[in-house]
Amino acid sequence: MNAPYPTHLSPQQRAERVAARMLERDRAAADLGLSLNHTAPGAASISLTVETRHLNGHDICHGGVIFTLADTAFAIACNSYNQVVVAQHNTISFVTPAQLGEVLTAVASETAKEGRNGIYDVQVTTETGRVIAHFRGCSRVIQGVHFEENKG
Repeated sequence: MNAPYPTHLSPQQRAERVAARMLERDRAAADLGLSLNHTAPGAASISLTVETRHLNGHDICHGGVIFTLADTAFAIACNSYNQVVVAQHNTISFVTPAQLGEVLTAVASETAKEGRNGIYDVQVTTETGRVIAHFRGCSRVIQGVHFEENKG
């Protein structure tokens, strides 16, 4: 009989399982059309194609959509260790506007992790490499896990 949970997961397998679990429950990410490209311990890459529904009154991608894209990459990266992690605070700096039809990718990487605190940098770029925004997220581990692991 198979055990309900793997007895030994690699860090990569753990990160992938956490990402899948988080995204299957993230209705905002699904509604916006975000898709996971890659995850690894402390890292994530998420993409979005700018559609009409993402445009603001200036006919450019809404800053809130770009923030959500970056925040989702941050969330996947900082939760990748199978600890429940939330944001303490985030900042974003918009560099250039994103246009209808452009594919935006948010790449999150862990900058620092000590105890219950973490810092993650996210760069949002277009498919041509043009920088759209820089995001920094500060995280805090809280109680809980995304799934139970049988460590024995």
